[in-house]
Amino acid sequence: MNLPATAELPVLVIGAGPAGLAAAAHLVDHGIEPLVLEAGPTAGAAVREWSHVRLFSTWGEVVDPAAEKLLAPTGWTRPDPATYPSGGDWAEQYLQPLADVLGERVRIGARVTGVSRAGRDRIVDADRDTQPFVVHVAYTDGAEERLFARAVIDASGSWTAPSPAGGSGLAALGERAAADRITYRVPDLKDPALRARYAGKRTAVIGSGASAFTALAYLADLAKADDGKGTKAVWILRRGISGSTFGGGEADQLPARGALGLAAKAAVDQGHADAVTGFRTEAIERDGDGRLILAGEDGRRLDAVDEVIVLTGFRPDLSFLSEIRLGLDERLQAPVALAPLIDPNQHSCGTVYPHGHRELAHPEQGIYLVGMKSYGRAPTFLAMTGYEQVRSVAAALADDLDSAERVELTLPETGVCGGAGLFDTPETDQTGGGCCAPAPQLIQLGAPAAAEPAPAGGCCGS
Repeated sequence: MNLPATAELPVLVIGAGPAGLAAAAHLVDHGIEPLVLEAGPTAGAAVREWSHVRLFSTWGEVVDPAAEKLLAPTGWTRPDPATYPSGGDWAEQYLQPLADVLGERVRIGARVTGVSRAGRDRIVDADRDTQPFVVHVAYTDGAEERLFARAVIDASGSWTAPSPAGGSGLAALGERAAADRITYRVPDLKDPALRARYAGKRTAVIGSGASAFTALAYLADLAKADDGKGTKAVWILRRGISGSTFGGGEADQLPARGALGLAAKAAVDQGHADAVTGFRTEAIERDGDGRLILAGEDGRRLDAVDEVIVLTGFRPDLSFLSEIRLGLDERLQAPVALAPLIDPNQHSCGTVYPHGHRELAHPEQGIYLVGMKSYGRAPTFLAMTGYEQVRSVAAALADDLDSAERVELTLPETGVCGGAGLFDTPETDQTGGGCCAPAPQLIQLGAPAAAEPAPAGGCCGS
């Protein structure tokens, strides 16, 4: 096999989402040719699947500087940096224009099915580091191709691998058979077909994070609407309810996140959702009417529900990297050096120290997992941290180690989380004094309405 010289090969980027496209922009800035492979039909395909919800981060925090540099000559201008984009806004107004500027460097409908070293499987040591990467790609038209790369940046995220309902991390018995009544996404209840699916029905929501809060708030708004009478949510938590269950509330440094937690609490307090605590789902069964009964590991069986929304997090798809030597933490499935920095038992997104190519390195030189993929099963991803990751990695691949080692990210005082936070609120004033952002208000999440800015309130407790 006559292989091209490694130095002449592109850097292959997997995924045309926020981190992948930013990585490509930084590579171009360093004079390195990227090739971005996106499995979906458009750039930002995963983001578009939650186009109906908003980020916790403002526009000022979700545009990468190198990407903006590429976009500027086209006449592109960043939307108001103080406003919050929805997933749809982010995809249409930023990700798609960025992909358009990158042009033929981005291929859509191209799914990576395997990554290895040319002529070397996982076992072989001899001359391994001198061989280029070989990447197998399957296209939507059925064609397959073998590509070679000097390095691989995997920014494919974890959207396609949601965690199951089962409390042990495995699918509950009967979960797959009940797939017609289970979703692993926050439903868009403004969509008439989805609205009809949940209106007047009893729906179980499994999960305890921001996505679960969103689903509870959406269902509560539906219950209060004329076409949603009889809508009821059953909120299933694997733990008990404590003072931190609903987030920081008015003390939350993220006003939108705090408001979301308060809206979920209101759904329970107002009787639109019943909370079931300490429940770990073991099995999902059907009753005689086809409704679903959730059975717990402790023997409890809940009253039948019509639908189940499972929002228990995501996990990385590592299947196409099976021939690559990765160094992953045994719990989080994140790079070993990164895992202690992002452990959700110790950190929130605002307390993760900016990191770069060293923390993202693996025993296999030249491959990096970035963005959400780098966080493994940790849920606290910060969009700006992802941009810092790819900036450092691109600099390292360009042998600019001074830049690669330098931290060029200054987090806002509010520690704003981006990328994974989902909400749908009116814009909130971010201009409070002191060290806190304004206190969040309890708001209706179903249909945005005008809201008065909340006052700032002194300094936050830690």
